[in-house]
Amino acid sequence: MSTVNQERLLKVLLAPQISEKATYVADKFGQFIFKVTPDATKPEVKAAVEALFKVNVKSVQVLNVKGKVKRTGRIMGCRKGWKKAFVRLESGQEINFVAGE
Repeated sequence: MSTVNQERLLKVLLAPQISEKATYVADKFGQFIFKVTPDATKPEVKAAVEALFKVNVKSVQVLNVKGKVKRTGRIMGCRKGWKKAFVRLESGQEINFVAGE
């Protein structure tokens, strides 16, 4: 915990991903999905989740989501890409986003 700055930990997690897939993954595998900053690392995400939600993290998987190519008339454009983190908790622990911890 000493290697990561406390201010940085508060900025790493941007938002939880609440979707049908996210609830399925949470129920079946005990994983929670977060939108994180593009330069976030696995140890930073682990430390941030443990500090903010007071849970023990078993593992973290991160992936980059590419922005979709969209077009408006003749103009082609691209949405921004972002980074997603799958956080697996130790057995018997969970995060409740509805209660507003």
